[in-house]
Amino acid sequence: MGVDRVLRGADHTLASADDCTGAQRHALPVAPAATRAYCFTGFPGAPGSPDSPGSPGDDTAAWRPGAVSVSGDGTARVLASAWSRGDAAGVAFVDASDPDHLAYGWALLAVAVDGGRDYRALASPVTGMVWDRDTLLVTAGERDRAALYAFDVRRVLRASVDSAAVGRVPGGWSAAGAPFVLPAVASYRPAGDAHLPGPAGLGLDRSSTPASLAVSERVPAGDERPTRLWRYRLGVDGLPLTDPVSHLTAPDAAYTTKATEVRGVLPYGSRWYVARATGASDGRGMLWRQDPDGSQVARCGADDTRLCWSEAPQSLSYAPGTGELWSQSGGTLFAVPLAAVDSALR
Repeated sequence: MGVDRVLRGADHTLASADDCTGAQRHALPVAPAATRAYCFTGFPGAPGSPDSPGSPGDDTAAWRPGAVSVSGDGTARVLASAWSRGDAAGVAFVDASDPDHLAYGWALLAVAVDGGRDYRALASPVTGMVWDRDTLLVTAGERDRAALYAFDVRRVLRASVDSAAVGRVPGGWSAAGAPFVLPAVASYRPAGDAHLPGPAGLGLDRSSTPASLAVSERVPAGDERPTRLWRYRLGVDGLPLTDPVSHLTAPDAAYTTKATEVRGVLPYGSRWYVARATGASDGRGMLWRQDPDGSQVARCGADDTRLCWSEAPQSLSYAPGTGELWSQSGGTLFAVPLAAVDSALR
């Protein structure tokens, strides 16, 4: 069973920009402005609710939005929006084929245990996520021994028992109340001296065949060390290249930037688009482009400020089919034409 089954059961809808709250609209970028925006108005069945404790709900305080990705074919007909709480993470698969009506279904992310005879919830914040063909790659948190997990979107399981438990239970399988579970099919760790100390952001460059994976670490504000970024080759199956013991092969290229709090990276040929949090009082972030000719940042307002990107910046995902750059701020999904991003850079 694949993600199409999740989409056929998509019974929750996102609000259009006009129906978003004022706070949700304020979280959108100032420049370049979003041309499409939709808001999660609450996932029915909040954590702790008797209806569906395993999916984010009207009480979304326990759940934090994370990375976003366009579908594996590079279109924006389907979007993946990651959410996590302390003990679980999941993905809202959004049917965006009708721009006037976005609906989504929910799947809990899981990791096999007990030799594959059971599974547990992925207890990591999903700060990075990319979708290439049938493979969904997500970041793992510091508490997890893996650097990345891979999920096959053709291998979605239906939960047969509706309970707060996760895994095998009397009577079948449970996913903490979620209707579906997506189990990891592979995990990856850095080789040698851990040249990948723990990825925080992921980006996919679809300008090459096969696509390549960009990885960034997160360096907190005030830290004097540079932020490191890497580019890895992917196989024709969309999975990272590894040695015989599932260690990632050495990156094809490595870079550094003086910027801290990098939240989103997107390579496109020789260009890198980077979103970072700034600690500004209004929460706004920055978006800039780095290429062989130098760097340029989006600016806006009468004071020509650089604080023009969304509040609480997250990952960046490009859909070549539409030319749109997708991201997420809080519970708001939005798209900006990549051409508009380039026009806003100075």
